[in-house]
Amino acid sequence: MTDTNENKNNATNVAYFAGGCFWGLERYFQNVDGVTDTTVGYAQSTVENPTYEQVCAGQTDAAETVKVTFDPSRVSLRTLSLLFLEVIDPFSVDRQGEDSGRQYRTGMFFTSDAQRSTYIAAIEQLIDRQPQRPAVLIEPLRNFYPAEAHHQDYLVNNPGGYCHIPLAAIANVKRRQKYVEKIWDLTLEQFAVTQNAATERPFVNEYDHTFEPGIYVDIVSGEPLFSSRDKFDSGCGWPAFSKPIAASSLTEHADDRVPGRPRIEIRTADTQIHLGHVFEDGPADRGGLRYCMNSAALRFVPLSRMEEEGYAKWIPVVDGDADGDGAGAAGVAGVTSE
Repeated sequence: MTDTNENKNNATNVAYFAGGCFWGLERYFQNVDGVTDTTVGYAQSTVENPTYEQVCAGQTDAAETVKVTFDPSRVSLRTLSLLFLEVIDPFSVDRQGEDSGRQYRTGMFFTSDAQRSTYIAAIEQLIDRQPQRPAVLIEPLRNFYPAEAHHQDYLVNNPGGYCHIPLAAIANVKRRQKYVEKIWDLTLEQFAVTQNAATERPFVNEYDHTFEPGIYVDIVSGEPLFSSRDKFDSGCGWPAFSKPIAASSLTEHADDRVPGRPRIEIRTADTQIHLGHVFEDGPADRGGLRYCMNSAALRFVPLSRMEEEGYAKWIPVVDGDADGDGAGAAGVAGVTSE
């Protein structure tokens, strides 16, 4: 039998996502904090109680789908929708990973007007960020039949099994869910810089010429990253700092996207957003490093507002009474100048 009637009585905390092979997508959602149960199965079938063999043979028009039961006080439907759109290829028609066929089409099947509105809003944001026509279907759930027992929890029981969902995404989804709604609410430029490692225009960005006392925080989480005391005018056209407030707040990554010009990319350790690059052509009397950051990845909090905004403990790193642990950031290997 289908789940349709059951879901009408519980529409606020059950969602249905089709995203290619259901093994990997189920494992991904199982790692989301607030997801309380998952079931893989076949949605939108023209045949009652279809078998896996019938679905794969194209006899049912069913889509491999994951039923996600969740606690809305811990994770919202919008968060689940955005996480889903991030982990699939939302522009691929009847194909995900190495799997192709009608059963691998993507979709968010709604059971209420509220769900439909949430899904449409997510797709509209996707189009704003990637101006292509998504292949993700948004349509009412007509039916859902649980798959055979050996398909349930497949990757839990077979951890080395096939999975088209990146294992890194599965491992990181709890961290990602904390920030995904804030990330998707960024401006288009902020999103492009922080998520796609784009570079804003030099000299005309927000903080290139800002030297007022204060701190620069992560645009997503608000974590303090840089102090105005360590900012200098490098002439490069972007905010430049000699060191972070705390070396542990940043991570370094090799960036070979520009042929013949290897660079060290800087991301935040927590939100993992792209900030910019670090070079070894900074002022020698400040340690020799230049953290060349994008204004779009930062928010400036003036010293006069730090206490009001909850940053009182960081006032000493601005007024000169403390150094933080930024000194530990020195010693970047293999860095070249822009």
